[in-house]
Amino acid sequence: MASDPRPDCKDTHSPRSLTIADEFFETALDHVAVAGLDGYFKRINPAWSRTLGWSETELMSRPNIEFVHPEDRAATLAGRHRLRAGQDMGPLTNRYLCKDGSFRWFEWRSVAKPEQGLVYAAARDVTAQKQAEADLAEAITREQKLQQQLLFADRMASVGTLAAGVAHEINNPLAYVSGNLDLLLEELSHLADVLPARRLEEMRTMAADAREGADRIRKIVGGLRTFSRAEKEQRRVVSVPSLLDVSVSMTINEIRHRARLVRENGKIPPVEADDARLGQVFINLLINAAHAVDEAPGDDHEIRIRTATDAIGRAVIEIEDTGPGIPDDVMARIFDPFFTTKPVGVGSGLGLSICHNIVLSLGGSLTASNRPDRGASFRVALPAAQANRDADAPGTAPAHVTVPDTRAEARELTAEVLVLDDEPSIGMVVDKLLKQHEVTAVTAARRALELIEEGRRFDVILCDLMMPEMSGMEFHAELDRRDPDLARRVVFISGGAFTPDAHAFLERVPNEQLAKPFRPSEIRDLIARYVGPDASTSHPAVHGVPIQMR
Repeated sequence: MASDPRPDCKDTHSPRSLTIADEFFETALDHVAVAGLDGYFKRINPAWSRTLGWSETELMSRPNIEFVHPEDRAATLAGRHRLRAGQDMGPLTNRYLCKDGSFRWFEWRSVAKPEQGLVYAAARDVTAQKQAEADLAEAITREQKLQQQLLFADRMASVGTLAAGVAHEINNPLAYVSGNLDLLLEELSHLADVLPARRLEEMRTMAADAREGADRIRKIVGGLRTFSRAEKEQRRVVSVPSLLDVSVSMTINEIRHRARLVRENGKIPPVEADDARLGQVFINLLINAAHAVDEAPGDDHEIRIRTATDAIGRAVIEIEDTGPGIPDDVMARIFDPFFTTKPVGVGSGLGLSICHNIVLSLGGSLTASNRPDRGASFRVALPAAQANRDADAPGTAPAHVTVPDTRAEARELTAEVLVLDDEPSIGMVVDKLLKQHEVTAVTAARRALELIEEGRRFDVILCDLMMPEMSGMEFHAELDRRDPDLARRVVFISGGAFTPDAHAFLERVPNEQLAKPFRPSEIRDLIARYVGPDASTSHPAVHGVPIQMR
């Protein structure tokens, strides 16, 4: 160790020999030191021991670079090299090891005396400042991430509105495409005596294939309309298997290129939920399962959907994948808001958190675990719908409401039907579907009001909801002012109510609603309910109990 640089080292600790410089050195709040170019401290003031916890002897008996954090050593040695070369060391901030294992940040000011082999230095503890800077940086990062999530949420809201509008626009042409295909299949059944059997079967197959394709489009569009709803939560009794079917149809494109989909459909009770929000849970879990596996040939991986009823009667839905599983450090935070392992712009960090909150709000649970072999499993457990629990309770019989069915008798009667839809082909296909009845089709609400003003009476009015000039809502309001009884006979046929006003209107009025595209049996049965001897007192519009067909 180099000799002490002070003029009279032997008497420096004697009170009588302390100079003003010595007193300043000993009492300075900053960490003052004299170090040798050999890397050892030669003299340090008491502030070092107070801050780091090491004794003066411990600090001076080891090369001081050993106390520097490994990540900061290269910068520290580079600064010392500049000092040895007679240059300014420049700004240097590094971390020093405390005796308890923690580190403190120091900001250095140093002057070298190469001819003496010494460096005179003062280090200020800036740990609190560094922590404040780190906290500020973290806050800025969180704010930026939150802004990204808000922008993402805004885009998703716009996409939802767009999806609802697209669903409406697709459902209009899909209604008459599907209707004409149904009519074609019906007409082919009457041509057995006209066409060769083989040719007839080929035509049936082509029409059936086209009808199946149209039905697939209908399910996809129905899913878009369901999951893009923006209105407040509306709970009802939901069939979980049906909702899973829709969720699978919405995500199958993500799944089929990555994994084989397997369904284990065990018995499961209906649940009380908002179908859009519960469907959001299933869609999110299915997409996460698809993204958990490598993009490889579909048979290399498997995504399994399992439904069952647990010991306490809850509906249980498990979605499993054969990916790498969930790391332990991720498992603890997997339902935290904004936590994601996906790159920026790919994952929002909100999906699982929202799913978790949705399931909890339904009185259920959403849990994650790793499978024993490989992959992850997400388990949704939901309480059974109250009606289902009552039906299963000992000594309790389910309530039954007897509604007289007059449809068979009504099929023989002729109804006056008005079709009001701005899509002319809708009126044409309804006319063909209801050949037994008298059908009048118009494309403008004002023309429909003129016919009624002229004295035309109608048993049923099939009215589109969204139309230019005068909407179905406005038409109904005007008709209700003129003829309340006839207004109750309006059945709204819609490709999707995608405005808040339309949603509120459908919730408010008791009229029946029939979603496009509709099946021949649906519209024929609907008309049958409005004709016959008991129609004036038994059809749902008079009773004020709408049949929801969304």
